[in-house]
Amino acid sequence: MASKDQVIGALIFLVCVIVAIGYVIVLVAPSTVRYLLPWVTWSDRGIQFWAVAIVVLVAFLAIMFIGAWIGWTMATTPPPKPIEELELEEEKEEGKEEEEKQSEETKTEEKGKKD
Repeated sequence: MASKDQVIGALIFLVCVIVAIGYVIVLVAPSTVRYLLPWVTWSDRGIQFWAVAIVVLVAFLAIMFIGAWIGWTMATTPPPKPIEELELEEEKEEGKEEEEKQSEETKTEEKGKKD
């Protein structure tokens, strides 16, 4: 039995294949559009033009959306800390770890002396 994701993936695949085949047919034989959609009164050249123009417009808008999203993300993300600050934090953490180790060693030594 297929999962929900597999069914959705198969539907997306089928829709994409059907749209691609239809698009190629419209570009190669635009007169078929008038048989399928009799209310379209454009010329063959007009149908081919709009078939290309719509795809170019959608691709252009998709690229602009991605660019705007990247710009928005960069504009609203706080800048990273300078490397010097990160190095100081690492040194402080290392110093704390060493202090903890030393305090543990002294505690174990004191326990050993008491026994």
